[in-house]
Amino acid sequence: MTLFEIFQGFDEVVSEVLVALSPILVLFLVFMLVYKLPKEMLYRLLVGVLFAFVGLTLFLQGVKAGFMPVGSEMGALLGSLPNKWILIPLGFILGFVATMAEPAVRILSNQVEDNSSGYIKSNTILYTLCLGVGIFISLGMTRIVYGIPFYYIIIPGYLLALILMFFSQPSFTAVAFDSGGVATGPMTVTFIMALAVGAADVIEGRDAVIDGFGLIALVALAPIIMVMLLGFLYPADDNDADEEDQQEDNNGINSGRSEPDAGNNLPPENPTTLERVNDQDEPDEEKPGEQLNDNISDQNRDAGKKPGSEKEGYELTESDHYDEEVNGYESDTKT
Repeated sequence: MTLFEIFQGFDEVVSEVLVALSPILVLFLVFMLVYKLPKEMLYRLLVGVLFAFVGLTLFLQGVKAGFMPVGSEMGALLGSLPNKWILIPLGFILGFVATMAEPAVRILSNQVEDNSSGYIKSNTILYTLCLGVGIFISLGMTRIVYGIPFYYIIIPGYLLALILMFFSQPSFTAVAFDSGGVATGPMTVTFIMALAVGAADVIEGRDAVIDGFGLIALVALAPIIMVMLLGFLYPADDNDADEEDQQEDNNGINSGRSEPDAGNNLPPENPTTLERVNDQDEPDEEKPGEQLNDNISDQNRDAGKKPGSEKEGYELTESDHYDEEVNGYESDTKT
């Protein structure tokens, strides 16, 4: 294959990518201008859009030039073999590895682990999706090989998904339906669908449109069922566990509180009340000056004389009252 054949129709792919990215770019620019975000974020946005444009253009051109033709040729080759059952295990392997290569599947797995604080591991979600897609692609290949009607598989599958919704944990139900969307990415659609259509086109008694298509619907259904089944392997939701832990903590706190005796009607001890009672029981501390003045006043009241005077019945004069007031004596006239 020459370079011209590889890039044949490249202008159409470029125009399709531009049409797809232009509304997103305009929306981001308007948002940044209205809220006046830093110029560094504008620079990062332009660089990101440039990388996305180049990546999507090369990827879609590679799908158009490589994945779909090779998938169709592989399907036609396998469908022409005498042992057509080889499509069933090969479909499982291709579905497993194609899902593991999906960028959107890995992003979803990492986000589930981050938002569940490690409660649900990213590898657990990743391998669950890969296993589910591989199993349902095997069912799709079985339908093509043996001519099983499509609604014999798709109707029971969606009924099972609806029933599991009522029994699975809400967190796993939400993740399950998102997983169904990300599993049908470009790797699965471009390669697996081309393989199925190519096989149905060469198998006798099969139609490429009737039997070849419908496989992507099974791919979208597989993660929904598998992730909800995964929820049964986990204990109850984190919210229920947190509520039980909080209730146990409250019970432990209540049991640790001291309660009054059955025969005692006194209220439970309160630290504040105990401090007040202790303060009332302790004698007031008197200052040295106040105690000296009280002793002198008591002596004067008992002796009925001026301090330092040996005569009894001495009446206090106005000057004595003045001295008493200055020195802290009582102002009452003593005889």
